[in-house]
Amino acid sequence: MRTPVQIIGVDCATDDTKVGIARGVLDGQDARLDEVVVCGKERSAADHLASWINTTDPVLLALDAPLGWPQPLGASLAGHRAGDELLVAPNDIFRRATDRFTQRTLGKTPLDVGADRIARTAHAALHLLGELRRRLDQPIPLAWSPQLSRGISAIEVYPAATLDVWGIRSSRYKNPEQVAERREIIAALRHQLVLPSDVTVLEQNADALDAAVCLLCAKDFLLGQTSPPADVALAAVEGWIWTRTPAASRLARQRSTR
Repeated sequence: MRTPVQIIGVDCATDDTKVGIARGVLDGQDARLDEVVVCGKERSAADHLASWINTTDPVLLALDAPLGWPQPLGASLAGHRAGDELLVAPNDIFRRATDRFTQRTLGKTPLDVGADRIARTAHAALHLLGELRRRLDQPIPLAWSPQLSRGISAIEVYPAATLDVWGIRSSRYKNPEQVAERREIIAALRHQLVLPSDVTVLEQNADALDAAVCLLCAKDFLLGQTSPPADVALAAVEGWIWTRTPAASRLARQRSTR
C-alpha cells in the first residue's frame, strides 16, 4: 500500500502577495485539498510552507515555475563578448528541451525562461526552495520518479497544460471579474480532487486556483501518469515539466463515461 504523500502546490511569483499555495494529501488514488491561501507581506510563502511541511510522510512540492535554464544558453554566454555573433538558433538557446517537448506533444508553448520575464519568477522559485532548505535544514532534491523516499522533493509543473490535457478551461479566468470562469474550473476539478465545501478563495483568486491545480499536477506525477524526460542528464540541468500524458487523460475520460 502506498504511503500517504503530503502534496503542496505553489503558484510562484516574484511578489509574495501574488503567490498562491495549497496543501493536501494523496492517499492511494485520491488527492484531497485541505487548505489554500494567498501569501502576503505579513506572512511570506516561506513562512507558510515551513509551518505546513510535515516530514513524517513524504512531501512533494509542485511548483509552477521553471527550475532551470537552457543548457545551450549558459554554454553560449560563458565566453561571449558584446558584439559577437551567437551561432545557436533562438529556440535552442532560449527554450529548454522540456519546453519544446510540451509544445510538440500538447500544443502548449511555455514562456521562454531564457528570454521572457518568467526568468524572474524562476529566480524567485529557486530562492524559495533555498530558503526552505535553510529553515528546515533538509535537502529538497528534484524528484524524477513517483517512488518518493521520506523527506521533501520538488517537481516543476505547468497548470495550464495540465488543465488542457484534462479538457478543462485553461485561459480567460485570471481577471478578478471572471468568477464564473473560475467556478467552471472548480466544478471540473471536483471530479479529480476532493475539494472542501467552502471554495470561496478559489472563486475569488486565480493564484489560489492555480495552486490547487498544482495539486492535480502532483497527483498525476505520483500516479505515474506524466511524461518523463528522454535525457535525464539534460533534464537535471534544465529542469523538466511533469505534465499528464494525453493518452492517460483519454483513458480516464473513457472510464468515466462507462
